[in-house]
Amino acid sequence: MADVTTNWSARVTVSPHLHEGSTTAGIMISVIVCLLPAGIWGVFLFGLHSLYVVLASIAASVLTEFVITRLQGRFTLNDWSAVVTGLLIGYNMPPAVPVYVPVIASVFAIAVVKMAFGGLGRNWMNPALAGRVFVTFSWTGLMTTWKTPLSWGADAVTSATALGFVKAGLVDFEGAVRGPVEFLASKGYPIGNLPAFLAPLGRLFPGRYGALFLGNIPGCIGEVSALLLLLGSVYLFVKKIITWEIPVSYIGSFALLIWFLGGRPFGGGVFTGDVLFHLLSGGMMLGALYMATDMVSSPLTRNGMIIYGVGAGLLTFLIRIYGSFPEGVSLAIIIMNMFVPLINRVTGPVVFGYVKEVKQ
Repeated sequence: MADVTTNWSARVTVSPHLHEGSTTAGIMISVIVCLLPAGIWGVFLFGLHSLYVVLASIAASVLTEFVITRLQGRFTLNDWSAVVTGLLIGYNMPPAVPVYVPVIASVFAIAVVKMAFGGLGRNWMNPALAGRVFVTFSWTGLMTTWKTPLSWGADAVTSATALGFVKAGLVDFEGAVRGPVEFLASKGYPIGNLPAFLAPLGRLFPGRYGALFLGNIPGCIGEVSALLLLLGSVYLFVKKIITWEIPVSYIGSFALLIWFLGGRPFGGGVFTGDVLFHLLSGGMMLGALYMATDMVSSPLTRNGMIIYGVGAGLLTFLIRIYGSFPEGVSLAIIIMNMFVPLINRVTGPVVFGYVKEVKQ
């Protein structure tokens, strides 16, 4: 027995004893692959200019990080995080936005939000969301101008997003309909029309909720298809690149609040809100699954993740229903990013042997 113990002890080294095997580059490439179907669908819906927007975002992110790190005497592009940042910025852009807008957003995201704080792992805010919010407030008109799906080559943008259309319409709402989907239908909002060769998809996802789920609606390039974003996230869950705590607490708290109070702007009582409309419109799926779950800017503990998700759900609800903006996902996540250090401190485990000092 002594010999066995000796042999076992000889094989033990300092911690950590186990290596999970994942790398930063592997995780980032997995995220990119999972996001590609939603981006391809966005380019199909909105035309080649949307592809140029995404490619320009990626190129600007990569080039900015390359220049900064070379000046610092190091190289970090092999972790692929700059590509993910650029891709997410491109996905958060309106299809018809001038290319210089996502370029500026990417430069701001990498130079100011990421590299100014030391690079990947040290940024306290999601760079892609920060870049998107920066250009939204700087070029509001360009960032709130949308194309009708499948209007390839059209010079003029002909429709607002579903959320924006409803928000604007509520100003003069006369109480003739109940809920946002009925409101859209009453105003002839252009969703649900697919070309003939995609007719099977229309039959598989019928009606206006089906169009919202499939993503045949005006919106940002990579956010419109809840179906493809959900399908892409399955792999991330299976590989445990993301876990359930943030997406479930975010989407769940938001859905509960919408169900409870979301019907009031239409004259309904409590528990009359249209949950499906709000989950399938705007950036909820892209934000909850791919951006709120950012490993760097989200909490470390399970309880912290749940608090973070619930806070984001509450803020998104308040902004969408009672704020002046039709969408609230980006701002909600950024605001909760600011609380992450506090959440980590409050929910972190007590250090073994630590005794809280009691003042006499």
